[in-house]
Amino acid sequence: MRDITKRFPGVLANDHVSLELYPGEVLALLGENGAGKSTLMNVLVGLYRPDEGEIVVRGRKVEIHSPRDAAALGIGMVHQNFMLVETMTVAENIILGMPDLPFKPDMEAITARIRELSARYNLEVDPAAYIWQLSVGEQQRVEILKLIYRGAEILILDEPTAVLTPQEAEELRRVIQLMTAEGKAAIFITHKMEEVMAFSQRVMVLARGRVVAEKRTAETSPQELAQLMVGREVLFRLEKRACQPGAVVLEVRDLTAENDKGLPALRGITLQIHAGEILGIAGVAGNGQRELAEAITGLRKATGGSVHIGPHDVTNQPPLRAIQAGVSHIPEDRMGMGAVGNMAVADNLAMKGYRQSPLGTGGVLRYPRILEFARRMIETFRIATPSPQTRVKFLSGGNLQKTILAREITACGGLLVAVHPTRGLDVGATEAVRKLLLEQRDQGAAVLLISEDLEELLAISDRIAVMFEGQIMGIVPAEQATVEALGLMMAGVRS
Repeated sequence: MRDITKRFPGVLANDHVSLELYPGEVLALLGENGAGKSTLMNVLVGLYRPDEGEIVVRGRKVEIHSPRDAAALGIGMVHQNFMLVETMTVAENIILGMPDLPFKPDMEAITARIRELSARYNLEVDPAAYIWQLSVGEQQRVEILKLIYRGAEILILDEPTAVLTPQEAEELRRVIQLMTAEGKAAIFITHKMEEVMAFSQRVMVLARGRVVAEKRTAETSPQELAQLMVGREVLFRLEKRACQPGAVVLEVRDLTAENDKGLPALRGITLQIHAGEILGIAGVAGNGQRELAEAITGLRKATGGSVHIGPHDVTNQPPLRAIQAGVSHIPEDRMGMGAVGNMAVADNLAMKGYRQSPLGTGGVLRYPRILEFARRMIETFRIATPSPQTRVKFLSGGNLQKTILAREITACGGLLVAVHPTRGLDVGATEAVRKLLLEQRDQGAAVLLISEDLEELLAISDRIAVMFEGQIMGIVPAEQATVEALGLMMAGVRS
C-alpha cells in the first residue's frame, strides 16, 4: 500500500500511509481508537476506495472495488463489527458470496467441513444455528471460520481475540503460524501488547491517520509501543484500594432463563453484589453470561428465581423499571443494543437522562442543554468525534464504546452491569475505563463485570465467579485466584 489517503466528512482518517507485507510474516498494526487502522484495512479489503494512493499485490498494481475483488486476490478480513446476515445460518454465512458454488450447494458436505474446521481450531459453533441466536463471541468464531474456510492468502484480523479465551487465542496463534509457514501473511490489529509480542514479527504504529513508528517486534517492548500509541506512559497495573463492601445492592436467587433457541441458558444462578464491590464473571462466550446480564436488566424473561435491586423485586419487570432502580448497562453488542447508529453522539449520550431536568422538562427536550452535556462528556471521556452532532455510526469501534460508557457510568444509580467494557479499546482507553470502574466502586456503586479477559478480571475485581453451561462453578476472592484455576472452572471443573 503506497501513500493511501482516505477522507470522511470532517475527518482525515488516513494521511499518506504506506504499508508493506511480506510472505510468511505477521505485521501488527497498532494505534489509538480512531487512529485509522480499520479504515486502512477496509481500503485493502475493498469496502472503501482510497482518495489517493495505490495498492500493489505480488508486484502487480491492482484496483480493489469490492470485497469480492479482494477475495479473488486472496485477501480476507475478520472485521471488528461483524459482517454477518442475522437471519441466515452459520453455514450459509460462511459460503455466502463464494463465486464457484453450484446453484444448489451441497449443504451436507459444507456443514461437515465446517464441523471439521470448528473441532480442529477449537472454534466450536453449530453450523445450523442462525446468527441471531449466537452470542457475540460465537459470531466472532464464525468470522474466523469464514476466513479459514475460504483459504485466504492474506489475512486481516481486526481484534480477532477480543472474545476468545487465552486457550482459544493460543489456538488462533497456532493457526496463523501454520498459515504463515505455508507462505501466507497476516495483518493483526490488536490492543493487547502481549499478543503483539507473541504473534508478530513487525509492528507499525498509527496516530491521527499517519505512521509514527515501525519496529521489529524483537527490538521493542510493550511499554515503548504503548507510549508511541498514546503519547504518554501507560500503567499496566492499577492501584486498587482494599474493598469496603456495604449493603447488598444486587441479589440473584436460583435464577433460570432460556436462550434464543429456547434451551436452558441459566440453571439456578445465585449471587450477591455489595455496594463498593466489583464481582467479575469469567467464562467462555456462550455459557450464559449474556442471558444473566439481560435477565438482570429486564431484557430477558426469567423462567424461575428472582432478581432484587436493593429493596426492589425487578424479576421480569421491563427495562425502564431496572433503570429506575438505579441500573446502568453496558451491553456486549455496541451498535445493535448500546447505540442508535443514525442518531447523533449527543442524542446517544442523552438517552438515559432525557426524561428529567436538566436535559428534559415536562416531556420537552432541552437541546442546548443536551449539547452542553454532550460536550462535557466528550471531553471527560476523550471521545474522538468531529462534533456532538456527528452520527454515531461514523465513529470508530472504540469511540462508540466510549460513548456508551460515558452515558451509562454518568447515569449509574447504584448498580453497573458492564459486559466486555474494554473490548476493542486501545491500551490508554482500557486503562481509563478500568480506572472509571474502580472509581465507581470506590464511590459506593456495585459493579457486575462480565469479561473474557482474565487479566482484566484479576486486575480490578474483588471476587470472581466462573460460569459454565449456565451454572456457577465457583466464586473466589480475586487475590486468591489464578489463571490456571479459573481456566479449569471455565472448562467445567467445579471449585
